[in-house]
This record gives sequence, structure tokens and C-alpha cells, in this order.
Amino acid sequence: MTDTTVTGAAGVATRKSANADEAPVHAIVERRQSPLRAPLAFVFMGGALVATGYFQSPAVALTILNMSLVSAIMAMGLNLQWGYAGLFNAGVMAFTALGGVTAVLVAHPPVWEALQVGGRGLALSLLIVLAIVATIAFLVSATRGRTRSFLIFVTVIVGYALLRPVFGSAVGAIESVDPAATGFIGGFGLPITLSWIAAGFVAAAVAWIIGKVALGLRTDYLAIATLGIAEIVIAILKNEDWLARGVKNVTGLPRPVPYEIDLQQQAWFIELVERVYQNRLAGITDAAAREQALRQLVVDGSGYFVDIAYAGLFTVVLLVLLALCVRALNSPWGRMMRAIRDNEEAASAMGKNVTKRHLEVFILGSAMIGIAGAMMTTLDGQFTPGTYNPLRFTFLVWVMVIVGGSGNNLGAVLGGFLVWFCWVQAEPAGAWIIAQVTADMDPGTELYRHLQDIAAPFRLFVMGFVLLLFLRFAPRGILPEKVRHS
Repeated sequence: MTDTTVTGAAGVATRKSANADEAPVHAIVERRQSPLRAPLAFVFMGGALVATGYFQSPAVALTILNMSLVSAIMAMGLNLQWGYAGLFNAGVMAFTALGGVTAVLVAHPPVWEALQVGGRGLALSLLIVLAIVATIAFLVSATRGRTRSFLIFVTVIVGYALLRPVFGSAVGAIESVDPAATGFIGGFGLPITLSWIAAGFVAAAVAWIIGKVALGLRTDYLAIATLGIAEIVIAILKNEDWLARGVKNVTGLPRPVPYEIDLQQQAWFIELVERVYQNRLAGITDAAAREQALRQLVVDGSGYFVDIAYAGLFTVVLLVLLALCVRALNSPWGRMMRAIRDNEEAASAMGKNVTKRHLEVFILGSAMIGIAGAMMTTLDGQFTPGTYNPLRFTFLVWVMVIVGGSGNNLGAVLGGFLVWFCWVQAEPAGAWIIAQVTADMDPGTELYRHLQDIAAPFRLFVMGFVLLLFLRFAPRGILPEKVRHS
């Protein structure tokens, strides 16, 4: 057996055996892909959305489109971490929720009554926390050994003793202010689109903290750590009512697009609807019937207009982030990240700071997920911490990356569209299938009741089945990563 040298990305040389079974996965020469594969995949996806609008309703198709755009951004963020650097982040849910709460804190109007009774207490609590952090930082740099550990322990205990009554009193006062409607501090009342940018910074800051703690762990331990931290974040958001009302939810967030009721009263919009549906309206001769038909078309059209406006905003964000990701992937930084992913030991031997680079990509990917979380809250118009669960906001995003193609930005986008489409359509499809199977069955039988019970969670079976099919027949996804050999 002979050895040959393969030069990977960023000039990192690795050794591969002539035996194919021992060769690294990313060093194997790939099959040539058709240049039409990606365009055809997106054309197929577009056709599925058009068919949904035709056979179901345009509203359903537009709703799927908007959530697909948001899901595609989440998938790109995770692909940045896993596809570029091989980081197994099982805490996608946490960064999505952080983006959502940032949208509340930025865009919701401030609750002045709550700030008056508890604002000073919160400000004093923040000063105490900063003093604790500054003291610990000083002790870390100025002391050594057991003395440092003892002094840090004393600082934490004394700081907690000072913080607890001040913070508890402020929280109690804030949550007692009209808890049925407010009971929290509110936000800054800024345009909600600014929260998308702020969400990226908030998620990045939390990712920096998590990365400092967890990125030194092995892959499996990193997954467990990020999953546990995600649960902690969700538990805080559910229980700290003073911050964003907890499980009581925040509703009525401002929107970056017009409200339907406002559009329905605008003369220009009514005229637009008349022009679009002029052929249909021309066939109605009765004036009262024509007026009623026009009113209904205006109501329906206002919903379509709002969904299209959201789709336009989300598409702009997606294209900007996609362009940045593609540029990063093809840059020396991107080649270095793939070299670290393929062989950390070789990259480290070449002088690459593996931990620092992992921290960089973890922060960038988490920031993108945070942006998507703020966009989703904007689309919903409300923040509901109780709906964040690992199945929807971690597992499903992972399926998007795997199905689309890990390491390929277009693959992540395609996976976001395809998997979300299947996720939405699986439930009505399951109900239809069960209805056909049980059409001639006795409703009183145990089998009939069992089949009716499994109709709702049928989507879980569909997603698991889809994932198994791709893992078996296309383990590298629909659009696999293109490895460039130079």
C-alpha cells in the first residue's frame, strides 16, 4: 500500500491512503454534477407552490412561501456551522427564540407604568451584575491559585445576596401592572425591521458566550451542551414575565407592511383590484351583486397584497445573506474553514487557530438564525415562547440542511423550501389518506378510532420517512457540496 499527498483547502496538506476505504470522505473525487440540477430543482419547487395556489388557494401558497423564506435563512445559518465547520449545533431553537424576543424589545412600545414602578430596580440590578462581572475579571487577572477561587466564590455569594432582593422587588412591581394586558417592560417602539439587525447582534453575543463555554468540547458533547443551553433559554423566556410576558405571549407587534383593514379603505387599492379582476367583474350586470363581489375581492386581495409584501422583504434579506455566504465560502476564509472541518489536526499543525475559527463561524451562523427568528415573529405579529420546541426549531432545520445538501448554500435554501412545504402539506395529505382508508369502515371499531388518532401527527411520519429516504439514497442531499480541487 502506498501513500499519496492531497492538498486541501487553505493549503493544508493531508495524507490519504491509496486504499479507497481509508481515504477521507472529502478527498474522494466527486462525480460530475449536471449544471442544470440546481435550476431544475428550484423550478420544481416553484411549480409545487404554483400548484398549491391553484388547487388549494393563493393564501396557502403565499403563507408557505413566506415561512419557506424564513426557514431557508435558518437552514443557511445552520449550514454555515455544520457545512463549513462541522459544528453540531443542537440549539437552533434558542437562537430563533432570542431573535423573537429581540423583536419584542425593539419594536413594542414601552410600558411606562411598569418602568415607573420597576425601572430603577432593574437599572440597579444591572449595575450590580456589571460590578460582579468587573470584580471577577479583576480577580482573575490579579490573583492566583486557591486565593482567586475563594475570592471569586465570595464575590458571587455577596453579589447574589445584594442582587436578589433588588431584582425580585422590581420584577414583582412590573408584573403587577395590569398583568392581563401588559405586566412587562415593553420595548423601545422602533420600526420592527430594525429588530432583524438587532436580533443578529443579540444572537451573536449569546453565541459568543456559549462558544466560549462549549466549543472546546467534542462533537457529541457540543450537541448535548447546545441542546441543554437552548432549553435553559426557553425556560427563562417562559418564566420571566417582566421581560416578554412569558407564556402569556406578546401580541399586536407593529408590522413593516400595511394592515389589511387599512388597505381595504384605500381608493388606490380598490382601483387596483378592479383592474386586476375587471374581466370577472364585467360579467356581473347587477350593480348590487357587482358591489358585493368587488368588496369580497378587495378583502381577499388585501391579504394577498400583505403576503406578497412580506415575501418581497424576506426575499431581499435572503438574497443578501445568500450572497454573503457564497462570497464567504469561496474566500480564503471559507477554504480554511473547510480545511479545518476535514482535518483539524493538520490545520492546527499548519498554524490555524481552530478554536477561534470555530467560534467565528458559530457566531455568524447563530446571528443568521437570530435574524430569521425576528423575521418569523414579525410575520406572526406575536411572540409565543410556548411554541418553541426542538422538533420544529432544531430537528426540522437539520432535516432542511441534510436534504438540501450540507455545505452547499443553494442546497440549504432549497432544503428550507422543500422540507417546509412537505411539513405543511403532510397534515392535510395525512387527513385525506386516512379519510379514504376509513371511508367504508365502522366508526365504532377500535381500528377506525386508532386511524383517526394518527391522522394529526401524520406529518411526523412523513418527515421521518423523507429523511430516511435521503439518508439512504442521497446522503449528500439534493445539491451536494462542490469540492474544488486546486
